[in-house]
Amino acid sequence: METAPRSLRLQIVVAGRTNSGKSSFLNLISGQDVAITSPVPGTTTDVVEKAMELRPLGPVLFLDTAGIDDRTVLGDRRVERSGRAFDRADVILLVTEAGVWGEPEERLLEAARDRKVSLIPVINKTDLAEPSPEFIAKLREATGFEPLRVSAAGGDAERERILPQLKDALLAGCPDDFLEPPPLLGDLVKPGDTVILIVPVDIQAPKGRLILPQVQAVRDALDSDALCYVVKESDYRRALGNLREKPALVVCDSQVVDLMVRETPPDIVCTTFSILFARLKGDMPLLAGGAGAIRFLKPGDRVFIAEACTHHSSEDDIGRVKIPRWLANTAGGALDVTVGAGRDYPQDLSSYKLVVHCGSCMLNRRETLRRIELARRAGVPITNYGMAISACHGVLERVLSPFPEALAAFRDGGGAE
Repeated sequence: METAPRSLRLQIVVAGRTNSGKSSFLNLISGQDVAITSPVPGTTTDVVEKAMELRPLGPVLFLDTAGIDDRTVLGDRRVERSGRAFDRADVILLVTEAGVWGEPEERLLEAARDRKVSLIPVINKTDLAEPSPEFIAKLREATGFEPLRVSAAGGDAERERILPQLKDALLAGCPDDFLEPPPLLGDLVKPGDTVILIVPVDIQAPKGRLILPQVQAVRDALDSDALCYVVKESDYRRALGNLREKPALVVCDSQVVDLMVRETPPDIVCTTFSILFARLKGDMPLLAGGAGAIRFLKPGDRVFIAEACTHHSSEDDIGRVKIPRWLANTAGGALDVTVGAGRDYPQDLSSYKLVVHCGSCMLNRRETLRRIELARRAGVPITNYGMAISACHGVLERVLSPFPEALAAFRDGGGAE
């Protein structure tokens, strides 16, 4: 449980006013002193994360946020960080007190509606004041959920009482695409088929392990009862020659997509890890349409490159060096490129001509979709690393061939003019 990646966990934001008992509630649920509690307003500063196992939901991640009404000196920055946590939320727990509902709660309700996530009300401090039937009815009508009533100071007995209710509420509010996510590669193979994964081992590969998309692809192939053949790019041709039957699918790292397309016979389906993740984490046709818009770039156009993880950039970094170079070659001149790392993602993208996002292996599906939606609202094409690389190298049609809807969107160019 402890090693389950954050991006694969149900992410539950705990939100509410300062001193509504958010941190105390999280401590109660976890049975640990995860978050600092204090009667002083503004105790919670940065978002506090707590990984847990909640059966039958499985691995989850609670995000304890600053008060939505924080008016301290650092309050605006705290609220801004809380807002970024909302972008990650699969479910939001609104912690309030009996009779407390006003403009901060309305803003939080609107934020949940804007992101199309469930807002589950939690009435805390019931040992001090019981909510009226009218207040319970108000919360039920506003959120669509039966409010949970809890005393975070109640100890183990209260925890045992509230946990089953919380699990039921989370199951009801959990997004359908979390319980039944889009497939990675399992729908492209049958039991007994062979899958070849081309995995470069270079300076950017983590020592002693594979990167997360490659690990997930191996696991998905095995879960699909396929035979999984993992090779370096230098051994790919020999691997094909060793097989008595042709593979059902070949998947490569986008940086060796030229080699894969060149060496793979036309009757063998091939694609890239990043393209598979475009479907798993985002909106594949929309991202493919964004890749189609690359051909409309002109020298000097502004491009935003979003890299979800933070790392020390190498001399030939994929996001900071290679992709800008390939895009500039396609555009016929240098572009005005801005790179954002981690959670540095603009809320206003309207000044850009294109957004190129990483594969989102470190983000959950909800945050990736939110980022895509912000680009769509701004009218800015968005694609991901793998699609951009393949488009710049002229091979995207080949590696999108398993996905007809996405291929059509690429050819249409996302409606770019």
